[in-house]
Parts: sequence; C-alpha cells; structure tokens
Amino acid sequence: MRNGAWIPPIVLTLLLTAAGCAPTAFNVRDYGAKGDRKANDQAAIQAAVDACAKAGGGTVVLTPGDYLSGSIRLASNVVLRLDEGATLWASTDPAHYESPRSGHLLLAEKAERVAVIGRGVINGQGAADYGARWGAPDVPAFRTGILLFQQCRGVAIRNITILYSDAWTLHLKRCEDVVIDGVTIRNNPHRLNSDGIDPNSCRNVRISNCRIVAGDDCIVLKATEAFPCENIEVTDCVLESTTAAIKFGTESYGDFRNVRIWNCTVVNSPVGVGFYLKDGGTMERIFVSNIGMEICDASHHAVAPIFMDIERRNADSKVGRIHDVTFENIRIHCGSGALIQGMPESPIENLSLRNIIIRVDKPDDYAKRSKPVGGRRTTRDDRDTCYARLPAYMAIAHVRGLVLENIRVEISAAAFKAFPRSALAGRDIDGAVIRNLLRVPDGEAGGVRDVDLVDCRNIRMENGAPEAARK
Repeated sequence: MRNGAWIPPIVLTLLLTAAGCAPTAFNVRDYGAKGDRKANDQAAIQAAVDACAKAGGGTVVLTPGDYLSGSIRLASNVVLRLDEGATLWASTDPAHYESPRSGHLLLAEKAERVAVIGRGVINGQGAADYGARWGAPDVPAFRTGILLFQQCRGVAIRNITILYSDAWTLHLKRCEDVVIDGVTIRNNPHRLNSDGIDPNSCRNVRISNCRIVAGDDCIVLKATEAFPCENIEVTDCVLESTTAAIKFGTESYGDFRNVRIWNCTVVNSPVGVGFYLKDGGTMERIFVSNIGMEICDASHHAVAPIFMDIERRNADSKVGRIHDVTFENIRIHCGSGALIQGMPESPIENLSLRNIIIRVDKPDDYAKRSKPVGGRRTTRDDRDTCYARLPAYMAIAHVRGLVLENIRVEISAAAFKAFPRSALAGRDIDGAVIRNLLRVPDGEAGGVRDVDLVDCRNIRMENGAPEAARK
C-alpha cells in the first residue's frame, strides 16, 4: 500500500466475520427489557451482557422495539446486535451514566473481540439546535457520547445507524485492530462537538463505507496523549461537517503515521482534509487520493479544502513536524483555495500534490479570511491571516521539497473579474518542481500572473508551467 496503512488481512477477516460467528444468543427481553421507551432497560441489557461474558462470549440481541438505557459496559467476546426495527435510546438522565461530568451509552475497557453490529438504530437524543455555533449559553453541563472504547483490541462496528449524538459519537482511545464499516451517523450540524468518528492514539484501523453528517469534524485522528495514531485507512465515505470532514489533530501529543485516505466524497464542509499540528507531534507518511470536494461558501470565515498548519498551541508547546505527505487525484469545487503553511522553524518537508483540479464558479472574498484554527490555543501570530489572504487559489508557505504536478485551476469569467487571483502563491519554498500547472484564464490576465513566488529558491518549472513573478 503506497504511503498508506497496512492492516494484516487475517485481522480484517477475523474482525469482519467474527461478529457473525458468535455461538450463543442472549435476548435482552429474557432479562427483563421492555423495549417500550418508557421503562429504563439499562439493568436488563447489562444483565444480558454480563451473562454473555460469563458464558465465554456470544451475541446480545436487541429485537425490534425501543430500548431506553444509560451506560452499558461491554466485555471481551461480546457482540451487541441491534436487529432491524430495534432502536437503543440514550437516556437524558445524568444519573444513568458512568460519570457525573459526561457519559457514554456504550463502554468497553481492555476488552478483546468486541463488536456492535446490526441494522438497528442508536439515538443519542441530541437533536435540538444550540443558540449559537460557539460558546452558546445553552450548552448543557452534562453531555453524552454514543461509544467510548479504551485499550480494546479486535473491535468491529458495522452497519449501525446512529442519530443525534450529543458529543463525540464513536471515540476509540488506544485501541488496536479496529474495523468500522457501513456505519451511518447523522448528527445535528448545529450541535457543537458532535464529532463522527475519533480514533485517538489507535493502531490498525479501517473505516469504510460510512455516511456521516456531524456538528463538528466527521473523521478526526487525534493523539490526546503521547501515543501514536498509526496504520489508519479511510475509504469510500461520504462526509458533511461544520468544521473539517477529515482532520488530523488538533490534539497532537503523539505521532500520526502510515495513513491512507482514498475514494471519499466531501460535501458542504469548510475544510475537506485538514492537518492541525499544535502539540509537538509528527505527521508523516500520509497519502490522500481520489477525493471529491464540494466545499461550502465563505459564510464560514475559514474555508480551505486542503489545509495544513504547524503552530504552537501554547507559548511553551513543542514545535511539531510534517513530512512525506501526498495528495493525488483531488477534485475541488470551491470559492476559496488550498492553504498550506509550515513554520519558519519547522517547514513542511517532502510534500507532493498531483492531479489536482480546482473549479471556482463563485469566489469568496479573502478580506476577512483567516486560517482554520480548529481547537483551543493561547498563541497568535501573523500566520493566522497573512497567507490565507494571498490572492491565489493555492497558498503554500514554508516548505522544503515540493512537487506540484498536473494542477489545473479553472476560474469562471465572473469570478476572475471580481477577484483576479493567481493559481499559486509561494512563500519561502526551497526546492520545488512545478510541472504542468495551468490557470484558466492563463498568462497575465487581469494583470495577475499564474504563479507568484516570493523568497523561493531552487524552483524548476517544466512543460508549460508559466514563468513566475519572483521578488
């Protein structure tokens, strides 16, 4: 797998088939569950799970009905199956959860071979809008996510539909050998922090065939502790987010490596694929290919279909590093351009962008554009805006070793008349090959060249790439 995650085929086979091979079924109704959405079925479901675990494993079955519950703790060799017609409703009573501060409907810790499967529905009951997108006064003090698995191995989550999670939907922390396949997540886009899938310092993860609408990031790789997030594959997903569809960070205390993202569609999101490095980790060997992006308009002030940024979260934070990243076969329809920026003391290294098409019908006004921040921080500098506002549809700064090949920026006549911009603006780039870069309209239309380079060195242009304006 080129620059991507490799998961042993035997692991994938076991995870994808084990859920269908459980020898014994435990019907939660046999343990007292009513399934009427009035009675609290938490104790009955937990009793079925405990009996299943005591028997050495099997399948806990929710037959058609409406089951109201608080936290359910799964165990090794337990498969929780929601049959078609079954809905598991998250209780809105904080007393029904594992913590007085926050809660999760499904929990597992240090479990092996644990799964949640079926054609049923999980409803988190976080359907209402907040009064404002950020810092709304009506954000509740207690919030529930759907699933928190910690230090588990051999996890399968398949075919479930999840509605209206109040907080992070699927949070996997320091888990290994994970398959998430065919999952649908539909959260309220106006519900802050309702992420879709959060692999946090996980290893050997495959996310495929998922459909996600989230009130925050859809699929976000994190490292909230100094443990790596590695060997990750994301494929064949359709994603819609109010922030980033696919995100690295912002929590980046550990490294991110060996990641492959391919064959995905991004719609109505301000950031398609974003790298937010704030806490000193390293992001390396990442391959992004065959992605279509229909990016939202600039009603959001920080729009960037491809975004990469290195910064310090706090003044004393370590400076991280990004290197060996490839974007290939990317189709973007957007009014704003890609924004890629390292730091002077930590430039991005060995970055390749090949076969990229950016189509601009209605341009965004860059006058108030700023880089996406994506998380809490206490630092600011001029890099918040100085590159985001360059008049170009690809702004790239502080890079060592850049390849741009077969880049096409198609700008409508009306868009170019309103905001004449370059295809590429480069700042502090050392060592680049620019091959077959084309802006339509090309040349010096509107008095703006195709390529604008400042403080750039060792640049080679080939095969029709126009001569740049160098200062």
